Amino acid sequence: MKIFKQLYEDAKNIKTKDPACKSLMEVVFLYPGFHVLIFHHFAHFLYKYKLFFFARLISQIARFFTGIEIHPGAKIGKRLFIDHGMGIVIGETVTIGNDCTIYHNATLGGTGKDKHKRHPNIGNGVMIGCGSKILGPITIGNNVKIGANSVVTKNIPSNVTVIKCNDILK
Repeated sequence: MKIFKQLYEDAKNIKTKDPACKSLMEVVFLYPGFHVLIFHHFAHFLYKYKLFFFARLISQIARFFTGIEIHPGAKIGKRLFIDHGMGIVIGETVTIGNDCTIYHNATLGGTGKDKHKRHPNIGNGVMIGCGSKILGPITIGNNVKIGANSVVTKNIPSNVTVIKCNDILK
């Protein structure tokens, strides 16, 4: 029953955060960001019981249907809002806090250099802009906003905004 309560909370959060959403029924039937959370809860449960093959199978089925890849080992907090989720990748050792938002084509991944903890820790209330890449075993503080197409490879303290800024050539 706990899982249904959390999914209901997730659906209400999506309806609140997305101005285009008209009802909870719309979230349940039409939002791939919600669907992938359902799959992830099941896959993560199997992963915790070391049923790795079946956990990965569920996550790959979710990827096929939603375009969002969440490794079953990833730990996700409450009320995650995945908006326009196509192309999102979340690695095995990622932890995501509560009340976060992730936009399309974002990657929470590794650099290929680390062995055990390879992926980022994301605090509470973090917004990750579309196309962002957050790489390595780094920590992103609470209430951080990461701008579109940013590449983050270092720890970020709480309550800041990270953006990509291109030099203007004259």
